[in-house]
Amino acid sequence: MTPPALARADVQPVQSGCADAPVLKERGQREVFCGLTGIIWLHRKIQDAFFLVVGSRTCAHLIQSAAGVMIFAEPRFATAIIGERDLAGLADIDEELDRVVGRLLDRRPDIKMLFLVGSCPSEVIKLDLSRAAARLSRLHAPRVRILSYSGSGIETTFTQGEDACLAALVPELPEEPQGAKPSLLVVGTLAEAVEDQLRRILTALGIADVKFLPPRRSGDLPTVGPATKVIYAQPFLGDTSRALERRGASMIVAPFPLGAEGTTAWLAAAAKTFGVDQRRFEAVTGPGIERARHAVARHREKLAGRRIFFFPDSQLEVPLARFLARELGMELVEVGTPYLNRQHLAAELDLLPAGTMLSEGQDVDRQLDRCRAAAPDLVVCGLGLANPLEADGLTTKWSIELLFTPIQGYEQAGDLAELFARPLNRRARLEV
Repeated sequence: MTPPALARADVQPVQSGCADAPVLKERGQREVFCGLTGIIWLHRKIQDAFFLVVGSRTCAHLIQSAAGVMIFAEPRFATAIIGERDLAGLADIDEELDRVVGRLLDRRPDIKMLFLVGSCPSEVIKLDLSRAAARLSRLHAPRVRILSYSGSGIETTFTQGEDACLAALVPELPEEPQGAKPSLLVVGTLAEAVEDQLRRILTALGIADVKFLPPRRSGDLPTVGPATKVIYAQPFLGDTSRALERRGASMIVAPFPLGAEGTTAWLAAAAKTFGVDQRRFEAVTGPGIERARHAVARHREKLAGRRIFFFPDSQLEVPLARFLARELGMELVEVGTPYLNRQHLAAELDLLPAGTMLSEGQDVDRQLDRCRAAAPDLVVCGLGLANPLEADGLTTKWSIELLFTPIQGYEQAGDLAELFARPLNRRARLEV
């Protein structure tokens, strides 16, 4: 692969970009969901896994409300509620957990992998779920594999739940065989339709061995080792990345597959790593690029020149800002993100317009003051901030919707643009 492949998709770094731009560090009051929210998309992806949260009734209400699923539908998640007797030390919480898990597995023989998910309450009382998971895994092996991770909202944001889950899976991945040929591992939860689309394109490019993490079934865990080349589909997987590097895998640095430009650059990075011919790359990606550009163009008139402000929430903010600025002509007032991982976002930062204001972390009062003073046309924020901002006359977009909706790849580029046009269309209708 050579640089002209990027030129074919108009992927050229903005003059200077934001690789070395100053970042405003915010440390104050936060307004985010916890990592338990990630269970909603993770349980849909790993189809024989069950997520058992060890937490409070508040945890149970959060997950059920976010999923929009009634508990009598028997979804593959539940909450083992820590009661007053547990907190007071009047009950052996390990015995209680063993009994709950045993009853669950007897009732649900379809479960092949069980995640014990920590919460704020379980962390406050120092409940060691990793030890419990190891004990229970020995008890229920080989029928069920039992792992643990933290979905606590203490000093984290909601997308870190997926990062913690995948990082817990990495030690369980089989070792690749000696002398294995290079393989590509796509890491990050994707909707099945998106995964199938990307797999077809990568296979058409000649990359034969393509695997995804997380897999659709717990028995299909991909192998990993020094021949594994990892490309990320989500920008918030720092712990997972470090765990894979410890297993010998190497990372492919690329923009994320959002929009025509981002998807092409993402595919080009993989193609370059595997020595794909330039003409083959253009032939395979050309039709998708044209479809994506056409779909995005339908929303450009509504969004071009509009000013947008990102509150730090999902860690998708930087790739989304690149897509909106470069493909839809929006003006970036401020791009806030909970954590700015420069290694994972290096290619994205190069593509941001020079002079973009970046902030890392959250001090919600100060950010609200800046947002109100700037009076942007659109604000991307969490649910907790949306109603107050709407009451101030600002138009908002819920950032969590961008995790529940398929947005990666060529075929979803128009849907992604529409997600940002929709609030403005709604506002225009209300004003008539």
